[in-house]
Amino acid sequence: MTALQKYEERVDEVNSLVCVGLDSDVAKIPESFKNSEFPQFEFNKYIVEQTHEFAAAYKLDTAFYENRGEQGIREMRLTMNYLTGAHPGILTICDAKRGDVAHVNEQYVKAYFDSLGFDAITLHPYMGKESLEPFLARKEKASIILCRTSNPGAKEFQDLNRGGKPLWQDVAEKVSNEWNTNGNCMLVVGATYPEAMKQVRDIVGDMTILAPGIGFQEGDLGATVQAGLNSQGKGLIIHSSRAIIFSADPKTETLKLREKINAWR
Repeated sequence: MTALQKYEERVDEVNSLVCVGLDSDVAKIPESFKNSEFPQFEFNKYIVEQTHEFAAAYKLDTAFYENRGEQGIREMRLTMNYLTGAHPGILTICDAKRGDVAHVNEQYVKAYFDSLGFDAITLHPYMGKESLEPFLARKEKASIILCRTSNPGAKEFQDLNRGGKPLWQDVAEKVSNEWNTNGNCMLVVGATYPEAMKQVRDIVGDMTILAPGIGFQEGDLGATVQAGLNSQGKGLIIHSSRAIIFSADPKTETLKLREKINAWR
C-alpha cells in the first residue's frame, strides 16, 4: 500500500481530513509529563490516545525533537514506534523540509523513511527534481513539496513574478506535470492563502495537498476546504497542532475540527 492509498483509506474509515501536529515543545507540555524519563513521548502518546479516533494523519516537526539532541531523537523514534505499532493505518508525516544534493538526500531517505519509518516527508523544491530523486523514487512513500507556504514572509520569493505568474505556480506545474511520475507527490499550500489554494487545485487536479495554517495562524477553514477539495471530496490534509495538543481537551478539539471541515465538505 502506498502512502496516498493509506491516507485515502483512513479518510474514508474515520470520515476525516484532520492531521494532528505532534509539535511537542517540552517547555509547553503539562507539568505532569515533565518528570517522566521520556516526557515528549509520554505526552505524544497521551495526545494520540485522545485524538486517534478522529485523526487521518499525524505530523511531527523534527525541530521539536532535534533541539534536544540524542534524547529528543530517541523520543521521536519512540513516538514513531508507538504510532506504527498501535495505529498502523494512520499516515505519518515527517515535517523536516529537507532538500539537498542527491547523494545527501539518499541519507535522509534512509534516516526518515527506513530508520524512523515515516510515510511522508516535506521537501524543498529549490534545488530541482534531480536533487529529490532519492525521495521521488520511493514509490510507496509520499514526497510533500513546498509550494505556497502559510507564513507571512512566503511572498518574498514565492510570489516573484515569473512571466506573468508567481513562482509558486511554477512549482505546482512542475511537480504535477513532471515530478509526479510515480503518483507519490503532494504539495504544501497554506490555509492562509485560499485564493492560491484554488489556483493550485485547478493546476494539479486530484493531487493531495497538505494545508497548514489552521488554528493559531488563523487560516480560513471554510475557504480552504471549498477551494482545496479534489473531485473525490478528499485531497486535503488539514493540519492543526497547538490548537489541539495544548488545549484542555484534545479529543474534543479534534472532533470539533473534523466536524467543521465536514460541514464544508
